[in-house]
Amino acid sequence: MAILLPGGAGYIGSHTAVELLNDNKEIVIIDNFSNSNPSVLDKIKKITGKDFKFYEIDYTNREELEKVFKENKIDSVMNFAGYKAVGESVQKPIEYYYNNVCGALILLDVMRKYGCKKFIFSSSATVYGNPEIIPITEDCKVGGTTNPYGTTKLYIEQILKDLYTSDNEWSIGILRYFNPVGSHESGLIGEEPQGIPNNLMPYIVRVANKQLEELSVFGNDYDTPDGTGVRDYIHIVDLAKGHLKMLEKLNNENNGLFIYNLGTGTGYSVLDMINAFEKSTGETVKYKIAPRRPGDIATCYADPTKAKNELNWKAEKGIEDMCKDSWNYIVKNK
Repeated sequence: MAILLPGGAGYIGSHTAVELLNDNKEIVIIDNFSNSNPSVLDKIKKITGKDFKFYEIDYTNREELEKVFKENKIDSVMNFAGYKAVGESVQKPIEYYYNNVCGALILLDVMRKYGCKKFIFSSSATVYGNPEIIPITEDCKVGGTTNPYGTTKLYIEQILKDLYTSDNEWSIGILRYFNPVGSHESGLIGEEPQGIPNNLMPYIVRVANKQLEELSVFGNDYDTPDGTGVRDYIHIVDLAKGHLKMLEKLNNENNGLFIYNLGTGTGYSVLDMINAFEKSTGETVKYKIAPRRPGDIATCYADPTKAKNELNWKAEKGIEDMCKDSWNYIVKNK
């Protein structure tokens, strides 16, 4: 039985594919390369020494998606196929709602038709909106999202809750990611956004590498220690391993719907990240202070206790690993 990875050639999907293959799992990847590169597929094979099936399709295409389910015995799905940039979502709300929400609905409907009822969803800390407490626990209220990206995640979470209520045969894991950074230690795969990066670390490394002139720090007047936004950055490999722990739980327990924060529990500001990068790599990052960005909040970091207690998972890599591995990837892929 295989695990289907829509968006499996993307940043989070590719690192999770590596961990699954290293754990001797059978996977099938589908991707339309809207924010990924076909070369990643060979790199996954090179890292793991394992092969897998791949289909170049858009997961919103029901007919092509059904073909994948007809040709493979799919036991569970980890959905990585969502658009993911906060700023871009403010500019392109229709594209975000269509791809993320409609895509998830089509995927779930096809899963239901073919009797596949194990689903792991890439959610986000953005569902907490302006969080009521810090650090954020899974019991914090959700809603009040500040951008369309976060709202798509919130809507899909509600769809999944309603789906489970309607049919308790489903096993659903909702993983609320904080801020994934870093790359695989091999330097073969990493965060490779199409065009100008929307996230902090890929922008930092491209400024250090002279691909981009300077980093814009959006706002230095937040209620934080240095005035810049504070986030919980988690190494991509730690995040990927969290998916294996979630799958293990869905396979070993009775059906249910489970929600976990995947973060480190530590908040770093934008300036903290710049300083840590410069210290761990010896490179310089030119930056300027820019106005606040629509949709951003001041502080957001996790309380990961529940994942530690129930999934036996915790983040093991620190900020230095995140910076060094991000730089290693960009150096090896100039």
